[in-house]
Amino acid sequence: MWKENTVFCEDLENLCQSACIPWDSFHGKTVFITGGTGLIGYTAASALLYYSMTRDCPLRVLLLVRSRDEAAARYAAQINDGCDIDFIEGTVEELPAIAGHIDYIIHGACPTASGYFLSHPAETARTILLGTANLLALAAEKRVSGMVFLSSMEVYGQISERRELPEDDLGTVDISLPRSVYPEGKRMAENLCCAWAAEYGVPVAIVRLAQTFGPGVKRDDQRVFAYMARCALDGEDIRLATAGDKENMYLYTADAVSAILLLLARGERGTAYNAGNPDTYCSVREMAELTARTIGNGEISVRTNTGGQTAAFRPDGYLKLDVSRISALGWRAGTSLGEMFRRMAACFDK
Repeated sequence: MWKENTVFCEDLENLCQSACIPWDSFHGKTVFITGGTGLIGYTAASALLYYSMTRDCPLRVLLLVRSRDEAAARYAAQINDGCDIDFIEGTVEELPAIAGHIDYIIHGACPTASGYFLSHPAETARTILLGTANLLALAAEKRVSGMVFLSSMEVYGQISERRELPEDDLGTVDISLPRSVYPEGKRMAENLCCAWAAEYGVPVAIVRLAQTFGPGVKRDDQRVFAYMARCALDGEDIRLATAGDKENMYLYTADAVSAILLLLARGERGTAYNAGNPDTYCSVREMAELTARTIGNGEISVRTNTGGQTAAFRPDGYLKLDVSRISALGWRAGTSLGEMFRRMAACFDK
């Protein structure tokens, strides 16, 4: 998925034209990305490479990957177009030695599936904590100009009343639950970022992303947004295991990347920033109903309380993020929830 995918190419071009991204900051620089074959990392790397190619801006993208061959296949179109991209084989938990200069780091490597958090809590914790510590040490060693750690809205834990959540308004996390390793791990990783910023001067900013999706999500992805779109495309009713009362904010992939690139160059050291689209805030049930209307053409129904496995789900509550801090830097999300679904579904299997 590169220039041959019309929807994805539109996203890349829009990012290149974004007034909030300080593109000049990346001229002649090397950007190191972990999680570069994942949804957000791939879009961020592609945006940087697309800008370099179409705006005659020399920059290099370096990706940490588990398999060089698989990563080369993922980025085959970019490589064929002559983009300056290279791969380092390894993991964030056992970070290999990296020669040469690095100017910026985007640290996004992390499990994202709730089922994995539940079945592999120890491995999830190890990836989040050890991986983040290793990347912060690398940032200090290389004296980078900027680093962004990709955190999550899940750090807010369980919020029992509907209110806008500024970055210092955290709820509770039940640490006795295995699945809590993800939000609690992200909290600790954020604290590590603040510690390294204070003690070693690492210029790391934290972005707390609302649930993010868009082009690049696989059709068989098990997360709820992919499931809803898949049902709508296949003409099947959307069946929710619960009443669908949990309320969330969402974010389009390209909008998330614009926030990341902005904070990479302009984020305040040791500071967390919420990133989400306030216009997308709704209940899970309302999101399912929207999907049924926009993709299912109103020909399918939403069924609630159908039963099934719920232990992997985030607890019920309200996650309405206050995005005023990042908005003060000139950022805003511009993609509606319906458009997010349409653009994601249009790219299934592409």
